[in-house]
Amino acid sequence: MIVDCGIYREGHRVEGPSDLSDALDEARAAGGFVWIGLHEPSPEEFELVTEEFRLHPLAVEDALKAHQRPKLEVYDDSLFLVLKPVVYEPESDAVSSGEVMIFLGDAFVVTVRHGEGAPLAAVRKRLEREPEMLGKGPTAVLYAIADATVDHYLEVAGELQNDLEELETEVFSPDVAGSRHTASRIYTFKRQILEFRRASGPLALPLTRLAGNGPFGAAPPFVNDKARPFFRDVHDHLTRVNESVDGLDRLVSDVLSAHLAQMSVRQNDDMRKISAWAAMAAVPTMLAGIYGMNFEHMPELRWVWSYPAVIGVMVVLEVLLYRLFKRRGWM
Repeated sequence: MIVDCGIYREGHRVEGPSDLSDALDEARAAGGFVWIGLHEPSPEEFELVTEEFRLHPLAVEDALKAHQRPKLEVYDDSLFLVLKPVVYEPESDAVSSGEVMIFLGDAFVVTVRHGEGAPLAAVRKRLEREPEMLGKGPTAVLYAIADATVDHYLEVAGELQNDLEELETEVFSPDVAGSRHTASRIYTFKRQILEFRRASGPLALPLTRLAGNGPFGAAPPFVNDKARPFFRDVHDHLTRVNESVDGLDRLVSDVLSAHLAQMSVRQNDDMRKISAWAAMAAVPTMLAGIYGMNFEHMPELRWVWSYPAVIGVMVVLEVLLYRLFKRRGWM
């Protein structure tokens, strides 16, 4: 469905077209551009947009099917950028991602949103309050969406850092009973980081190209060369995000290793305790077994104090074993 359709001239929104097919012509006639926002459109709904703006069929296929990696494609009549905004859900401490596809031309911007992790309405309102920025044309819209997406990455990375600190406290807590499901939480947390990396990691190359850095030379077509410093700033923020995510991934792996090591130590302690109790139980069992074989010729068989003596020997041996195991930390 079409969420919004507006024509912008010199940074200000003018009266929208009555028919979508006239939007591009009116924008060019006014010396501005048109910005159309769609949310999970059907092929039938997107067909008119495709024909009006002459969008490349491969990019259209990606925009309709979604589930794409962040990427930048250059076609004859437009630029196609895929972003994956992320959303942190504090109730479940989970990270989910949506998708935003941006078609950029000389006088138009078409945004296609999938999922709920893409606050494009807020970006549009912010730009409409900054006519100087919006007056830069479609490139300003591309920059604003990329900047908002990456800035939100930083917020989510901060939330994940807080969750990791709580997880570390739980792992290194002396409360054994509270750590029964810790391994499951660590694996779940690692999956959240993986979901985050799928969104932020591949975006580095498209932003490098938009900034005109590295071996790619100038910025791609349909992008104003004066916007290169702005895209470099977004790329710097993304670098911080990726470094933070890499650090979180390493830390959670270390936490998992520490937890497994602690579980192994606890299991060894349990096995030592079981072995100590088994050894203490073996002494009276052995003595009772020997004296229970009912042989006629046995030491002290006819002695009145033989039974108490055997019991006393058992007690003395049990005390000696207990003190020995206690001294070695087995009990």
